[in-house]
Amino acid sequence: MSMKIHRAKDRGGADHGWLKSAFSYSFAEYFDSSRMGFGVLRVVNDDIIEPSAGFPLHPHNNMEIITIVTEGAVAHGDTMNNKTVIKAGEVQKMSAGKGLMHSEYNPSDSETLKLFQIWIRTRDKDIKPEYDQRRFDLESARGGLVTLVSGDASDGGLVIHQDAWVHRGLFSEGQECEYNLRRNGNGVFIMSVDGKISVNGETLNRRDEATFTAHYTIKFRAETDADVLLIEVPDK
Repeated sequence: MSMKIHRAKDRGGADHGWLKSAFSYSFAEYFDSSRMGFGVLRVVNDDIIEPSAGFPLHPHNNMEIITIVTEGAVAHGDTMNNKTVIKAGEVQKMSAGKGLMHSEYNPSDSETLKLFQIWIRTRDKDIKPEYDQRRFDLESARGGLVTLVSGDASDGGLVIHQDAWVHRGLFSEGQECEYNLRRNGNGVFIMSVDGKISVNGETLNRRDEATFTAHYTIKFRAETDADVLLIEVPDK
């Protein structure tokens, strides 16, 4: 069994003025040969985008791309003719498949946009690209994890082409949660998005992360009110 802690202060970073990013894994100008991903989880980027700024049209292929908006809104356009706005509390998924191009902008001239972008390597290569987005009510499920994304439509989340699960949950101080693997042999990435949690005896503060391999059960406790992101992925 293996558990590794990655502190918020040790993440990679970039500051372009209009964009400030923290990288859990190697991305763009940040490269660390020991941080190339976790199983099929390739990217966890923590982005802050200034008003009226963003990413122009750019390509992706054969990747499951998940965007979780935590503050503000992002205006999305793509070569599948989708033109949408994803607001705080909503989640977007793109199965890039055989290839697409998309843009992401902060449409506000006054509000900052904050989001997580997650890339998961796909299981099914060169499929027709797919798009979906949905709002999730985390508050009504406080004290438990909500499935945002998975490879199984019956889980209630957005569907991707991989045996992976992306969960998020809000917890009040003192609440506990036990998570059992959905697929034997998978690994688990967990981040304290906000607040403090204890995970299998280790403390994670805001934006600290832990990864687990060969653990069937992950237990954590909210030491303060907390916002938790938990991702289960195959090891390859």
